[in-house]
Amino acid sequence: MTTVHDGRMDPAAVREAFACFPSGVVALAAEVDGVPEVMVASSFATGISLEPPLVAFAAQRTSATWPRLARATRIGISVLGDAHSTTCRQLAARDRARRFDGVAHTRLASGAVVLHDAAATLECTVHRIVPAGDHDLVLLEPIALGTDRSVLPLIFHHSALRSLPPKE
Repeated sequence: MTTVHDGRMDPAAVREAFACFPSGVVALAAEVDGVPEVMVASSFATGISLEPPLVAFAAQRTSATWPRLARATRIGISVLGDAHSTTCRQLAARDRARRFDGVAHTRLASGAVVLHDAAATLECTVHRIVPAGDHDLVLLEPIALGTDRSVLPLIFHHSALRSLPPKE
């Protein structure tokens, strides 16, 4: 058990504690100035509000991708399926030019980009951005969505990508 000393917590201990909570993994994507942009997040939260419907994710302030993606009129969110493990790593790679190579996706008329075979997809607008420590909490309002109940979600737990057990 890690304790707090002098009001400061060890960042490694905080990261380890946060890693105990399993989360889904999403790809946020859009075409901006003719270039597809994508970032992967495990800080995605649903059910923030039902009226209006709102979802959220936390964007690290040092992110090079979020400032470009934030300029998009609409952002596509794809809840990654358990078959997206390799795709997830590719989308998060430093080589921006190859992130979408061989990745099945659709660019919507709005410029939002969604991945094929996702557990769910949402087309969103940015509702509000709230400063939150070294991140910004980004509230997004879905304007369209779709689900595929046959796709099990990809899970991030203990700093590793994992799958849920198959449905019985």
